[in-house]
Amino acid sequence: MRKARSLLLSFAVLIGTVGLGSTPAGAVTTAEPKQQNEQDIKERILAIPGMSLVEEKPYTGYRYFVLHYTQPVDHQKPSKGTFKQRITLLHKDTNRPTVFFTSGYNVSTTPRRSEPTQIIDGNQVSMEYRFFTPSRPAPADWSKLDIKQAASDQHRIFTALKKIYSKKWISTGGSKGGMTATYYERFYPRDMDGVVAYVAPNDVVNKQDAAYDRFFRTVGTKECRDALNAVQREALVRREALSAKVKEWADANNATFDTVGSLDKAYESTVLDFVWAFWQYSKESDCADVPAAGSSDQVIYDYVDAISGFAAYSDQSLATYTPYYYQAGTQLGAPQVKYPHLDGLMKYGPDFFQPRVYVPRDIPMKFDPRVMRDVDSWVRHNATRMLFVNGQNDPWSAEPFRLGKGARDAYVYTAPGANHGANVAGLVPEQKAKATAEILEWAGVAPAAVQADPAKAKPLAPFDAKLDKRAVEQRQTLRP
Repeated sequence: MRKARSLLLSFAVLIGTVGLGSTPAGAVTTAEPKQQNEQDIKERILAIPGMSLVEEKPYTGYRYFVLHYTQPVDHQKPSKGTFKQRITLLHKDTNRPTVFFTSGYNVSTTPRRSEPTQIIDGNQVSMEYRFFTPSRPAPADWSKLDIKQAASDQHRIFTALKKIYSKKWISTGGSKGGMTATYYERFYPRDMDGVVAYVAPNDVVNKQDAAYDRFFRTVGTKECRDALNAVQREALVRREALSAKVKEWADANNATFDTVGSLDKAYESTVLDFVWAFWQYSKESDCADVPAAGSSDQVIYDYVDAISGFAAYSDQSLATYTPYYYQAGTQLGAPQVKYPHLDGLMKYGPDFFQPRVYVPRDIPMKFDPRVMRDVDSWVRHNATRMLFVNGQNDPWSAEPFRLGKGARDAYVYTAPGANHGANVAGLVPEQKAKATAEILEWAGVAPAAVQADPAKAKPLAPFDAKLDKRAVEQRQTLRP
């Protein structure tokens, strides 16, 4: 998914919703689990072979567990070793449906509720993606990091917990998590009763990414695009002065740049991320804050740093995301964007900035172009009870999943003006009601009034300012 640059910003948003008012008819409102069914829930969970407790954290109306679950390193050859995968469980009631959430990266150990979990007023299981520490086999055989192995991780967790949470299940995730939910459905289409994939990029042909170039030629206003391009260009014109500031930061923080090759290469990577990063997380109204190209060195430095982060390509920052870059360079692909306004200013050329650059050289990588084509074809012809939510102003939504004639009860919606935080709550009213009604129906909890009139669909659980808070990773480099 990338040519000149644009390797993938932000670690999926744990999608929440805005304030939603009073609880609708048909909602389950009990503050605490029912004693008869729930008093031994911890014991039931820990009775699952391979499950162990890390900690339990209190949260009103729920029980929240951080757990380890023993997984095979290779699901095709289980005898080849195991590792402990970290998962969390936000438990409400075994009589409620369950949402299976993944960001596609590390799992948060703070209680959070994804948008579908609020909509259906259910339980939530969250999975840390394999090879993100601490969920990494030791020693790490990187050839076992692929989308089918990860889908098999989810399948085993689901199979184990389904015996306790027997009601319907919905899988979800944002960004790379939305991709993960889609791949899981492709390999295990009988597990889930519905899928809600947010802002999930679909890089079918890795070297043909004209969709991203079209996006950057048309997103927002011409005035905003020109202002952003001017700042980006200015950052390369002033490379010597601004990279000196990066060196000062690096020296003060013992940051190194061995993986990418040099501080200068890291600097150019960050500058090339800048425009993509702006649209991924900023709103069109933020265009008013873009500094003039004639601003001081410090102003240009601070603004680019705030948007795309000069720390992003240090060894210390890259280490966290090695599993992502490995997958981008072996299966997922990476956006390839052209930068005509930067001609003559890039030292390393757009073809340099590929996933291989951001992965230590002792980890072998080989790209397989068949993998994403297979997933894309499967979605077009087989998608059933799947909802894709994209953002109009989100670069990652420029190359979305699409539905073909074989799709059934499946939808692709775009939230107007939305960035990488697009969600159901941000859709136009008709689509918002339809999407909410479908999620409720898939989960088996649609009230009679909604079944009769989908326009009446609303989330069953009231908004919780802490539980439904969006958890956005710090802005480091372009990743979905």
